[in-house]
Amino acid sequence: MRAILTVQNFTSNFVTTFWTPIFVGIFLAIVTYALWPRNQTAFDEASKIPLREE
Repeated sequence: MRAILTVQNFTSNFVTTFWTPIFVGIFLAIVTYALWPRNQTAFDEASKIPLREE
């Protein structure tokens, strides 16, 4: 029996093998940026913006 290559199978395989590692890498880069100690002061100031009365 031959496997039938459909658009859905091709798309699923493509997404799984190509885009998943890319998105995992992007996610890890964002988390690393957010938790980097040098950026802590900027995030601390940004967290206080809603409490400021100007």
